[in-house]
Amino acid sequence: MAHKIIAVDLDGTLLNSQSQLSDFTKETIKKVAQKGHKVIITTGRPYRMAHQYYEELGLDTPMINFNGSLTHLPGKKWKFEQSLTVDKSFLIDMVAREEEIEADFIAGEYRNKFYITNTNEEIANPQLFGVNAFVPENQFNPQLVTKNPSVILLQTRAEDKYALADQMSSFYQHELTINTWGGPLNILECTPKGVHKAFALKYLLNIMNADRKDLIAFGDEHNDTEMLEFAGTGYAMKNANASLLPFADQQLGLTNDQDGVAHELMRLFL
Repeated sequence: MAHKIIAVDLDGTLLNSQSQLSDFTKETIKKVAQKGHKVIITTGRPYRMAHQYYEELGLDTPMINFNGSLTHLPGKKWKFEQSLTVDKSFLIDMVAREEEIEADFIAGEYRNKFYITNTNEEIANPQLFGVNAFVPENQFNPQLVTKNPSVILLQTRAEDKYALADQMSSFYQHELTINTWGGPLNILECTPKGVHKAFALKYLLNIMNADRKDLIAFGDEHNDTEMLEFAGTGYAMKNANASLLPFADQQLGLTNDQDGVAHELMRLFL
């Protein structure tokens, strides 16, 4: 069997509902990697919120963060690193239009920091940003926005987050890719134009001299759409958002809390 590239989303996919990796999942991933298959964490999370899982799994492969904006080799200088950003003018403009888009908060996310417009923890959950509590340094101030963010994250009160994403995309003349995640949360995430998980995976496959037919992908949310459609075989979790199912080749019979990814990998490779 040819060695496979295995792209795995984290939240709702590889992680259980407590944002943890089960021992069974960790053992299975390590055994699959020992057979020469390449496991690639492919997540919307920033690196600061994903590195612990990379370490727990004992990976030495590239990682994709920010839904494709950052492709890197954790802890190492890598000549193929790709870090794409959103022009800071979009962040400034969205903040000015905060009421218009019914935003609870708007945040600029960077590799190692973030700025958020609303630090009221009853409205904005600090855990979305990998912290236990907000500190003054997290407060958005337009004067602090001197560099382009990796992504723009916002939570909206709009009834239909998908419709709002379409409206914002049109308003900004399709210069941004606006996707949704967060399950029941009304979260929108803005990445650079044309950037999504499949974009980053295509870049990685070229570097690794691998074919998309050898790419297997697992996901559960709307932001996994392009990845599952692009992969040679795309698996949607049993707990997947219904909007993802038309883009998957198969839906697993098990959820993230039932180690669905690990059981499928065991069936395929072990």
